[in-house]
Amino acid sequence: MSQQPKSVYLLAIESSCDDTSAAVFKDDVNLSNLVANQDVHRQFGGVVPELASRAHLQNIIPVVDSALQQAGITLDQLNAVAFTRGPGLIGSLLVGATFAKGLALTLGIPLIEVNHMQAHVLAHFIEDPKPSFPFLCLTVSGGHTQIVLVKSHLDMEVIGTTTDDAAGEAFDKTAKILGLPYPGGPLVDKYAQTGNPKAYTFGKPKVDDLGFSFSGFKTSVLYAVQKQQRLDPDFIAKNLPDLCASIQRTIIEMLMEKLELAAKQNNIKEIAIAGGVSANSGLRNAIAETGQRLGWNTYIPRFEYCTDNAAMIGITAYYKYLQGEFTTQDVGAVARYEI
Repeated sequence: MSQQPKSVYLLAIESSCDDTSAAVFKDDVNLSNLVANQDVHRQFGGVVPELASRAHLQNIIPVVDSALQQAGITLDQLNAVAFTRGPGLIGSLLVGATFAKGLALTLGIPLIEVNHMQAHVLAHFIEDPKPSFPFLCLTVSGGHTQIVLVKSHLDMEVIGTTTDDAAGEAFDKTAKILGLPYPGGPLVDKYAQTGNPKAYTFGKPKVDDLGFSFSGFKTSVLYAVQKQQRLDPDFIAKNLPDLCASIQRTIIEMLMEKLELAAKQNNIKEIAIAGGVSANSGLRNAIAETGQRLGWNTYIPRFEYCTDNAAMIGITAYYKYLQGEFTTQDVGAVARYEI
């Protein structure tokens, strides 16, 4: 009688920016996924790297302990420890990487490094429905905007990216222009619900092929708002929903135009979105509506798997574990790298 294969238990740690997260997997099944947020950055209007790394130091042990307890397993049951190696804030990455390396060394189990952006893409494999290969993934966050051709779990190619700023940054920076507190992107989405998306027209930089550019767009919003404020100091307060709706529409149009082009060029109808901006309701609706119009099979992660979380690190680590892609203890702790 053949013996059933032993289950693989993985602990995953995500600390690339200002969220400390830990998740536990049994094979490809997510048993727990906890996130500790850092509210300290709100008063500064953005993430302060030094404060972020200090908060990670405070949060990482309680978060890991809670994740293990929720999953109902102990440290001696773990088969590997995974961590985010990059890209991200160096200090924040160091906290997660150092903790993971120390734990793996103590337990005598393999260590697995994970690319943060690759993990966003593979968040689609945490639960059903899962896209079929090959598929395109529009990966949009505060620091990245990419169209990724996904050929297999571990074989991906970036076929389009931004030449300057990311879509998430465009949301947050235009929100700041409107006087909204950090993080502004979700607030733009909130106010846009009751606004007229065609009330204002902003500049959309032209970029060849599958590239993106958001720098000129932000400047267009700034100049338009400043011009109106000279005529009426209360312009923003009187027109906030319309401004947010128009900003959101413009960003989404720029994203969708390139995604449609990529799908046509590659003759692919399996289309996914990932990253923090994929939590935006306007983008989620646009993907669904475009999918119906063009016959796409569309995939949108649950909200908890859109923003930074350790579950996406864990599912990526599982596929790397199956391939024996382990990290040696003598390598550098972190690195900025792209897929």
